[in-house]
Amino acid sequence: MSKEKTEIKLFDKWSFEGVEISDWTLASYINLKPIIVPHSAGRHEHRRFWKSSKVSIIERFVNRLLAPGFIGSKIKGHKSSYNSGKKMKLLRSIENAFTLMEINTGENPIQVLIDAICNTAPREETTRIALGGISYASAVDISPQRRVDLAIKYLVQAIGGRSHSNERQFELNLAQELIQAAQNSQESRAVKRKDEIERIAVSAR
Repeated sequence: MSKEKTEIKLFDKWSFEGVEISDWTLASYINLKPIIVPHSAGRHEHRRFWKSSKVSIIERFVNRLLAPGFIGSKIKGHKSSYNSGKKMKLLRSIENAFTLMEINTGENPIQVLIDAICNTAPREETTRIALGGISYASAVDISPQRRVDLAIKYLVQAIGGRSHSNERQFELNLAQELIQAAQNSQESRAVKRKDEIERIAVSAR
């Protein structure tokens, strides 16, 4: 008698089947390989470009939240919600936040996260060009891999901004930001940041 194939689900709750990436240009850089616990123990470290092809997009999001001082260094006066080395504690918070997202939206929280990343990935930004002692800003297209990196960065900064001096729980702030970003709402700080970057790039063309 053959054993039935067991489906691999995130935290043994949410299936990866049926999750779609709305922006096809990002598909090669968002790893949706089924995983139960998004914790690879740093196997991708020191391997170039492995974070895009080998590491689950959920673990990449968790790792960015874990970066010590990341939120504090990017937003004046803000401190990171978690310090390095507290990954299992953060994973429990992520599981609780995903549960809240499922209750509030009725959708697979993995799909909500993917939609949030697609909606907050900027397509254009500015760079400084120096020529003959004169520097000026010029608009440039963003590579797909950097688009995913920036989307995760903006989401983490937005979550940090919501959590600072806020009585609500971290999980609730995380769920609220991801839901609003997935809906492409202007109430999302990450969506506002993306729109601001693209607006500046348009003016620098």
